[in-house]
Amino acid sequence: MKSAPLLFAALSAAILPVSAARSDSCFEGLAGKAIEAGVPREVAQTQLGTLTPDADVLAATRNQAEFTKPVWAYVDASVTPEKIAEGQRKLQQWTSALDAIEARYGVDRYTLVAFWGVESSYGAVLDDPTIVRPAVRSLATLACGDPGRPDYWGAELIAALKILAAGDATPERLTGSWAGALGNTQFMPSVFLSRAVDFDGDGRRDLWGSVPDSLASTANYLVAEGWKAGERWGAEATLPDGFDFALADETTSLTLAEWRILGVKPVRDDGLRDENKATLYLPAGARGPAFLLMPNFAVILRYNTSFSYALTVAHLSDRLQGWPGFGRDWPRGDRMLGTEERQDLQTLLNEQGHPVGTVDGKIGPRTRAALRAFQKASGLPPDGYANAVMLETLRSQKK
Repeated sequence: MKSAPLLFAALSAAILPVSAARSDSCFEGLAGKAIEAGVPREVAQTQLGTLTPDADVLAATRNQAEFTKPVWAYVDASVTPEKIAEGQRKLQQWTSALDAIEARYGVDRYTLVAFWGVESSYGAVLDDPTIVRPAVRSLATLACGDPGRPDYWGAELIAALKILAAGDATPERLTGSWAGALGNTQFMPSVFLSRAVDFDGDGRRDLWGSVPDSLASTANYLVAEGWKAGERWGAEATLPDGFDFALADETTSLTLAEWRILGVKPVRDDGLRDENKATLYLPAGARGPAFLLMPNFAVILRYNTSFSYALTVAHLSDRLQGWPGFGRDWPRGDRMLGTEERQDLQTLLNEQGHPVGTVDGKIGPRTRAALRAFQKASGLPPDGYANAVMLETLRSQKK
């Protein structure tokens, strides 16, 4: 599973409490590994010598909003009239820097400012002690408290210490999310080392105090991950009556011209070309909005592997341009499934001959494909939408 600049996606193992005695020993071991990895001894020992674990960090791993909220709740919380208005003010305030960043990297300003807005409310959270916390302490806590991924967190801790050693941040300024994501656009420390840039030319890569560095670093990351200059992320689409929902399978990639022949039409054609390829995705099934997703959307997903997150960034970027909200509303009355219910749904699909692979409570492409197969066999619209109604349908067929 790939890490993301914002935070590590879904943790695969339970987080265990870290006792004081065990954490002392663990932190000493981390200091030794950091020194072996090239961190100056003084930096490693000073930063890790007196640390205690952060219980709030361990609690936060169990409540990641982009993986627990319905997609519409996540979008609604982040794409508000206030955030749109503030983002448009930031576009005006930083026009010169954004002109230069667009010229160098080819990433449009609306996408960059949307990342900034979603990640840190345009920097407003960076000085809020109820939200940000010392990154070294957070990462050391995770390295010693997550038995499933100690190597990942340990590597990020070493990267954070290298940021300090390089002088890109002071210990007081090296703060971030509970998972150690840093600055205005929330880079994990390893991503900071490989992708952050000094765009304002002051000799430091400053993702906390320098907006040009922050937005240029995000552009640099997106380009490295395959961003296509001049292309949109995709668009909301309208579907014809009688549409074959089996085509919305996350793997069928057609040109926009081919989708139009099938009656699938972008709500807005601005910046779209017939030869652009896209997949069709229905995050809330046949009754919710449909989206034609182009390659740049996949790049946004590499920043954070949650569809809800990626759609939020994409939609905010559109709203910052003055475009309207979604044309079709979400099925807000639907009840989403909890983890145990999602596992139950996967188990029932397996039992009824529609394999999902590992029963892990994560509704990914394979589970949605299995659900579409079940729906088609049952005479239901094969939209792959896993909600409470579909779980009850599976349970009733078992009886």
